[in-house]
Amino acid sequence: MEFENMNIWYWLIPLLIGVICGIVGYLMGKGSVESIDNSAELNALRNKNSKLQSELDVCNQKFIAKPSGDGNISSSLGSTPASVTAVATGNTFDDSAAMAAFGKRIKKDDLKVIEGIGPKISEMFQSAGIKTWKALSETSVAGCQDILNGGGERYKVHDPASWPMQAKMCYEGKWKELFRWQDEHDHGKL
Repeated sequence: MEFENMNIWYWLIPLLIGVICGIVGYLMGKGSVESIDNSAELNALRNKNSKLQSELDVCNQKFIAKPSGDGNISSSLGSTPASVTAVATGNTFDDSAAMAAFGKRIKKDDLKVIEGIGPKISEMFQSAGIKTWKALSETSVAGCQDILNGGGERYKVHDPASWPMQAKMCYEGKWKELFRWQDEHDHGKL
């Protein structure tokens, strides 16, 4: 009988030690696990993606307006005669075409036509020397972001990724395309 009791302890002691070690290991491991928050990195990558998409759109727009070998402005992607005329004639502003597309009067070089630019941001760009659609279309997205950053925390939340592209549409007189683009995109975001 004594032999049988001793045999139980040979099994019971390692089993109890194993259970205790398992519980202690679980508690130690649970206490040292840190939750990883990648939301900031995810947002940064989304912003970078939207800026790259905007730059791609600008490159595509340049390709559309690129002169062909015979000196005429043409496009294998199908640019409209109005945009060809606007580029060829040195960009005369046609307020009637803008009004037809938007249903309201548009002033020449009014930066507030750009989706995402309001009166305060327009003033900031004017102060920075960007007073025309052409100047804004030639400004990099990073340059636009620098101007916004200069306005403080309140303006850092704005995404200027599409502003140069929209400004180029204004400058080239592509009012219908601009209106359609703004209608399809939420608050000027790509």
